[in-house]
Amino acid sequence: MSHANAALTPRQRLRLARKVVEEGWSIAAAADYFRVSWPTAQKWAHRYLELGRDGMADRSSRPHSHPNRTPQPLVKKIVHLRLRKRLGLVQIAARLGMPSSTVHAVLTRCRLNRLSHIDVKTGEPARRYEHQTPGALIHVDVKKLGNIPDGGGWRYVGRAQGRRNRASTPGKERNAYRNPLLRHAFVHTVIDDHSRVAYAEIHDDERADTAIGVLQRAVSWFADRGVRVERVLSDNGSAYRSHAWKHACADLAVKPKFTRPRRPQTNGKIERFHRTMADGWAYAKHYNTESARRAALPAWLHFYNHHRPHTAIGKLPPISRISNNLPGHYT
Repeated sequence: MSHANAALTPRQRLRLARKVVEEGWSIAAAADYFRVSWPTAQKWAHRYLELGRDGMADRSSRPHSHPNRTPQPLVKKIVHLRLRKRLGLVQIAARLGMPSSTVHAVLTRCRLNRLSHIDVKTGEPARRYEHQTPGALIHVDVKKLGNIPDGGGWRYVGRAQGRRNRASTPGKERNAYRNPLLRHAFVHTVIDDHSRVAYAEIHDDERADTAIGVLQRAVSWFADRGVRVERVLSDNGSAYRSHAWKHACADLAVKPKFTRPRRPQTNGKIERFHRTMADGWAYAKHYNTESARRAALPAWLHFYNHHRPHTAIGKLPPISRISNNLPGHYT
């Protein structure tokens, strides 16, 4: 391969070959003039005779054959153990009596080197999809979070102090054992399948009327950004299986779709968003009160949509897929 300090770039190779083939220079004279070895000058002259100008380009160093490559029957055994048994490379190597480095090379070549690429339920390679246009499908779901007591939760202050904070938080209901009930925050989330642009609201329940209100406002929010929602995908929760949800979707001209029972992978984009949201907002820092955490959500959503690089869409912010405006233009 040619490089910055190479004696012969493709252009110099062509000059050398023409000196020998067309101008009658000897191989020795051309090698001395271009400061290369005699075999090198001969190689480029012969290649010019065979292929002409096109023969001056670099060739791949990949060998024509691989006599020591792992036999195909053994490759099939490795793939079978990976897909059906979900074994690691050390376990596969032990079963087949071969080096773990060879097993790793085979799994990498077959794109099975990471178990995250394999579906947990079926053992088959994960099938990924993405709709071609914004609004063709949106995902909806609810993330349930425990409310934070005054003074902070146990994740940051420790379990002992967390229990004291729960006990001293005023205005909370108590159970039969007189322990305070802080209840939960229900984050209703909506994410566009194509762009990964997200919309979220926090409520104190996950009833059908609450979910419908979130959907109506989310559809309007996307419409303000030039996106028409066509379909909505949800799990089989009671709110989404209700007649009210069906009628609300009809009023919005949105087709409701549902995941297969006990298969959250179908709605995997929003499940992955929930993990990102938990790391980036819900548990990212110490909040003294639940109201402080709720107040921080809009700012984090803005950062996620307009500034945070998303690896699934080429390390661009999600808003770049539905808007020609630069991330910094939204304030």
